Amino acid sequence: MNQSFDALIIGAGQAGPSLAGRLTAAGWKVALVERKNFGGTCVNTGCTPTKALIASAKAAHTVHKAAQYGLAPQAPFKADLGPVQARKDAIVQASREGLEKWLRHMPGCTVVTGTARFLSATTMQVGNEVLEAKHIFLNVGGRPASRPLPGIEQVPYLTSSTILALQELPAHLIIVGAGAVGLEFAQMFRRLGSEVTIVERNPRLLPHDDEDVAAAVQDILTSEGITLRLGAECISLALEDGQPVVHVSCAEDASPSRGSHLLLAMGRQLNTDDLGLEKAGLIADAHGYVPVDDELQTAVPGIWALGDCNGRGAYTHTAYNDFEIVAANLLDHDPRRVSDRLPVSAIYLDPPFAKVGLTEAEVRAAGTPALVGKRPMTKVGRAVEKGETLGFMKVLVHAETDQILGASIVGVGGDEAIHCIITAMYARQTAAFMRRNVFIHPTVAELIPTVFGELKPLA
Repeated sequence: MNQSFDALIIGAGQAGPSLAGRLTAAGWKVALVERKNFGGTCVNTGCTPTKALIASAKAAHTVHKAAQYGLAPQAPFKADLGPVQARKDAIVQASREGLEKWLRHMPGCTVVTGTARFLSATTMQVGNEVLEAKHIFLNVGGRPASRPLPGIEQVPYLTSSTILALQELPAHLIIVGAGAVGLEFAQMFRRLGSEVTIVERNPRLLPHDDEDVAAAVQDILTSEGITLRLGAECISLALEDGQPVVHVSCAEDASPSRGSHLLLAMGRQLNTDDLGLEKAGLIADAHGYVPVDDELQTAVPGIWALGDCNGRGAYTHTAYNDFEIVAANLLDHDPRRVSDRLPVSAIYLDPPFAKVGLTEAEVRAAGTPALVGKRPMTKVGRAVEKGETLGFMKVLVHAETDQILGASIVGVGGDEAIHCIITAMYARQTAAFMRRNVFIHPTVAELIPTVFGELKPLA
């Protein structure tokens, strides 16, 4: 069965549904193809479920710390993972079903269920249907990567997706990989009651961030009893007495790590491998990304790539911005570009780590004359009042132009407070402008002008 449309959207992740909404509102006839769960990674196995679990873990941690706030717990507290997962599942289900209902009832939008593969640059096959359009938008996302570790075939392991279905707390969770996913699950399960060990090849956490940031994050994790095995090389897996064992060679300690459960958090694999890109004249790069230009168009006219699969950002916020860029250029005659956006991200530990712009290491490597301002959270009143004083704020400023180069906040409320700096950077405001702001007391953000007022040359 052949059907013709103005546009095909492949994937109902963050960018796809919103683009369908804009295109249909403009009178386009759209087909949106989704082979599994509406909402993509964010709604189903990423942001929504993990942040719901992190909230539960935060509540459990607060109960455990009750005595620090002058409160006496009435009885020993132990988390039950079943109800925690049920709460998370309800949140995910409501979001997913709401999105699917919106799309299926969207005038001008036809929802097709199945896997789409190219037949040509203008046609794709989904099951027995052939869909044709002059405009095709790829929004296919990714999935947890399976790395070829020695012994992996013999050892049962969890991924960032399958761990979300656990109904009982692991007695001892071993996590291989210390990226954002590994770190967030580590703290989450530790707070819910599991012993946790992280095994990481790199000699320190967060190798792409500044050393002081990595040290602060390490302090957060170790203060809660999480075991870190950094610089772990020659990682291999084994099954002994029915339980997973991770063998490593470390300079300090080469003993194996034994646990009850194993989580592999070693990056993601893109869902571009079964699209039949070559039939459309497209070639993915070595990582599986579909290369795009500054307006997210591929090398083949009429085909765009949005979200994780284009290699221009692996976050929900960048995927949504991809939609905005495409819609602005196609429908609004507004020349928006990927290069206009700032690099912004966060890791949702508690307290979180958020950043914008350049790191201190990047500024140094570029030889840019710069000033730095830094304040520990122990000198932020709001953090002291909350009893959460780990971390710091740091800002970087061009020494000659006074332009803000970047900022990092490791600390309570940092994921929200940093938006003051993000907004100023988009507005191309200076450190002098930031010093003149008056923010509300008592907040974490109120100390941002102070940090900009304490700039010193970057040694």
